[in-house]
Amino acid sequence: MATRRGSGKGEQGARGGRAGAAAAAAAHRGPRTAVSHDGDTERRILEAARRVFIRSGSAGARMQEIAEEAGVNQALLHYYFRTKDQLGYAVFREAAGKLFPGIVRILGSDLPLEQRVEQVVHHYIDTLRAHPFLPGYVLAELNFHPERITAFAGEQLQRAGASDGTPALMLAKLQEELDRRAAAGEIRAIAPDQFLVNLASMCVFPFAARPMLSALLGFHTDSWDRFLDARRVELPRFILNALRP
Repeated sequence: MATRRGSGKGEQGARGGRAGAAAAAAAHRGPRTAVSHDGDTERRILEAARRVFIRSGSAGARMQEIAEEAGVNQALLHYYFRTKDQLGYAVFREAAGKLFPGIVRILGSDLPLEQRVEQVVHHYIDTLRAHPFLPGYVLAELNFHPERITAFAGEQLQRAGASDGTPALMLAKLQEELDRRAAAGEIRAIAPDQFLVNLASMCVFPFAARPMLSALLGFHTDSWDRFLDARRVELPRFILNALRP
């Protein structure tokens, strides 16, 4: 019985410690801010971390800087994310989740190749237009933390199971259609990895190189939007024309 009482006191102490951290954060932010482990607080931390990572880089970012950006103290920040690496992966997972699962799902579907190409182009352009930080951030993260894409892919495989969301099934379906269409003389022969890299690079490049393109081509906000609208139409045609024998 004494052991149970001791364990209960330990649990109460742990809860008290977490409550203390939350209370301290509430005092730091002011009496009107809620103090529970809720989605709103976690969302603010993730958004703040993303801004700091983009501004300072993963290596240069400090947890104190992220806490200040989020409007919380470090005690509450560590309550949600124990380490900067854990927080960095959470931000990367959210960013990658906006783009990659949709691409895998579209390319792994049973739609004709022409429709898959068009849908992938639209998904890329629409997603990156809404989240212009994605290309630069994801590429920078993968340069410094290449293990994160492996971890992310593993999570996606577990979540998808044997569905069309698996990269292996996507590649198998893509290979089958490319080979079948090439054998019928409808397209020229091309390996699926070459096809995917060509498709992805032409979608991502304008966003990754936007500052250079804006300087060279004189893009401003309105003309950039018009360029992207035209590219949603032009790029699928260009890719499909390039596949013709």
